[in-house]
Amino acid sequence: MNLFDKHSFHIPVLGIGYTLDTPVKVAPYGISSVISLVDDGLIEQMREFYSKKFDLPFKAITEKVDDYRAKRITSYLNLVDELIKEKYAEIKKSAIETGGELEKYMSLLPDLSSIKEKFNLAQKSQQLKKEFSQWIQDHLPVGSIDVNIMTKLDKTNYKDNEALPSEYNDAHAALRGFANSNLSSSIVLSAGMNPRLFSYFEKFKDFFPNSQGELKKKIILKVSDYRSALIQGKILAGKGLWVSEYRVESGVNCGGHAFPTNGFLMGPILEEFRKNRETLLETCRKAYTDALAKKEIIPPTELPTIKITAQGGVGTSEEHQFLLNTYGVDSVGWGTPFLLVPEAVSIDPSTLQLLSDGKEEDFYLSGISPLGVPFNNIKGASMGQHKKENARNGKEGMPCTKRYLRFNTEYTDRPICTASRQFQSKKIEELKAKQLPDAEYQKAYDKIIEKECICVGLGISTLQSKGIPTSATDKVTVCPGPNMAYFSKKASLKEMVDHIYGRIDLMGDIKRPHMFIKELKMYLDVFKERQEEAAISDNNKKKKQLIAFQKNLVDGIDYYKDLFEQKKQEAFDDLKKLVNEHPVLGIKL
Repeated sequence: MNLFDKHSFHIPVLGIGYTLDTPVKVAPYGISSVISLVDDGLIEQMREFYSKKFDLPFKAITEKVDDYRAKRITSYLNLVDELIKEKYAEIKKSAIETGGELEKYMSLLPDLSSIKEKFNLAQKSQQLKKEFSQWIQDHLPVGSIDVNIMTKLDKTNYKDNEALPSEYNDAHAALRGFANSNLSSSIVLSAGMNPRLFSYFEKFKDFFPNSQGELKKKIILKVSDYRSALIQGKILAGKGLWVSEYRVESGVNCGGHAFPTNGFLMGPILEEFRKNRETLLETCRKAYTDALAKKEIIPPTELPTIKITAQGGVGTSEEHQFLLNTYGVDSVGWGTPFLLVPEAVSIDPSTLQLLSDGKEEDFYLSGISPLGVPFNNIKGASMGQHKKENARNGKEGMPCTKRYLRFNTEYTDRPICTASRQFQSKKIEELKAKQLPDAEYQKAYDKIIEKECICVGLGISTLQSKGIPTSATDKVTVCPGPNMAYFSKKASLKEMVDHIYGRIDLMGDIKRPHMFIKELKMYLDVFKERQEEAAISDNNKKKKQLIAFQKNLVDGIDYYKDLFEQKKQEAFDDLKKLVNEHPVLGIKL
């Protein structure tokens, strides 16, 4: 990507609903963002909302319709595409009218953008104004309408108690919904490998080069290390499917699920990508061209390229520029801070206020997710309060209405959700039968009831922000990363973009650790917790993993020591203080 033409940031997926209509809001201004395809019911509600808002015909796609999940997704994505194209045409038509939409577009661009330079020159000459007006008709960038699938959320679906074929599984149907849409954009695959889903991509021609060698639909892999990127990239390339971007995410994450590695830190991971970028590219290119030849598909005339992008925990213009300059990434993902930008995301006023008031101690890694993966959370969210109130009234667990996170078969043949009343009641009965000491019982009980219905919770705020009626028992789960602690007020889109590019500072004088130090602190906490678990466990595999975890952390700390001594003394001082105050690794700096 040419950083002097387009934006050097993107907005990653935030929860199930928060970025569901973000492209409608920001894509016309050249900003790329990501829609979650988890909840087709919520997607259908948003399609109805926008159809009514713009006086467009709407016919509901009910669950009685064959393949309703995929059809709902396709219909919504086509509507989003249509709305963006109309707004984008309006911006181009406004040419360079003072105060017009094009002026807003230009004001958001990086200061060194060649497009902005052309715009400023055009304001000084009638002839240049005419030439620029013609130029933007064909060259003005529009933001990408990307979508996200968590590959493991691929449960089997049933009709009349009979399991449907695998193409009706959740992730398969979501992929089909995107593939059948009019979009020319990318699908972001997260949460690991799903070989059956990878093979399903081969069913759709838009993922293969057309007669001009172009890809209408592209694949982005969200990865946490170089090795997994190489493995997955080669697997897909061997099917004739090109990974156009590897999206590296920090353990601190952009919010929501945090997928901690076995102690591999963000800096060393990005360094490995920087050093091995050409190897990754060439390895996958060969497998790709060989696979296309076997499928008798003419390969593109220009060799395919890859982008490396980074996200998770970035919060200052300095960090943004540091990632671009030090590791040569093509774009930086800004997630959590945009939860304070209603112009960009869909969030209700109460949750917005909760986030803006939150202090460092209010944001924490929780165990609320039924996936069993740590989940970024904030104290005081309404779903958490509702869950505790239910438990006090002897009604642990929640009704499972969405059914997206049904994975547990401990008590049933067909999977159920660990946040459900069905599961938790059985688990608590089993716990009571053990007759444990009070303290031990309470600890185990709290762990059981910590799980909550994030399927509902991550979409309710979106509906409330639109004035769409919700049930009184439907409460909000919010998914901020720890970075939110350093942003303290609602911001406009212009303010947040200006903060990213260093034109203003939304943090003021707040003392904030470098994003790499913040991630290291999280990993030290994770290591300490696993160390305590290993001390009372006979699981030798876990103990070996802990040894590897410790080595990876020590290696990462050595890398940061050299990096910060050369580039950033303040971060080096914070690194030294953190390591010396957390002796779990048995090292001193």
